[in-house]
Amino acid sequence: MKNDIILAGVGGQGILSIAAIIGYAAVKSNLYLKQAEVHGMSQRGGDVQSHLRLSSEEIYSDLIPEGKADMIISVEPMESLRYLPFLHSAGWLITNTEPFVNISNYPDEKDVMAEIRKQPRHVALDAGKMAEEAGSKKSANVVILGAASPFIDIPFEKLEEAIHFLFGKKGEDLVEINLKALRAGREYAQTNK
Repeated sequence: MKNDIILAGVGGQGILSIAAIIGYAAVKSNLYLKQAEVHGMSQRGGDVQSHLRLSSEEIYSDLIPEGKADMIISVEPMESLRYLPFLHSAGWLITNTEPFVNISNYPDEKDVMAEIRKQPRHVALDAGKMAEEAGSKKSANVVILGAASPFIDIPFEKLEEAIHFLFGKKGEDLVEINLKALRAGREYAQTNK
């Protein structure tokens, strides 16, 4: 088993939370894990990416070579396109459709979505709307993770366990919102892949 995942987005969108949830679930699943430090401007508004490598065998590098990523998980549509050179020809692109317009020359949303739709294996969803329905727009990152979950070789229950562990100190209401967000994203991906 091996999953090489690029996490992409904009600072403040929850990339580190996605990495923490997957990382916790991987360790609880007795997998090896390597994560490259977050690259980019991690303060709110700057582009951010991270490499996350999971395997049943020892991993020697934390960086994913171009053309070898099994998946791009992105909480911002244009940022998902930035890392397409890393995606394997059989890889999955999982992205939010809601743009975070943080630059004056942000491309036309229709053009961005047209490029995403060209990818043979992609799931694009309005994570913000689904997160609001789950109880908090702040859980959009967890909706995206849920949409990626069918394509990650970790038992779904381990991702749920990670949410309990990571958000439990902040209250059971927050845990339930994030579990609902995770499940909504997964259900969407399973019916729209």
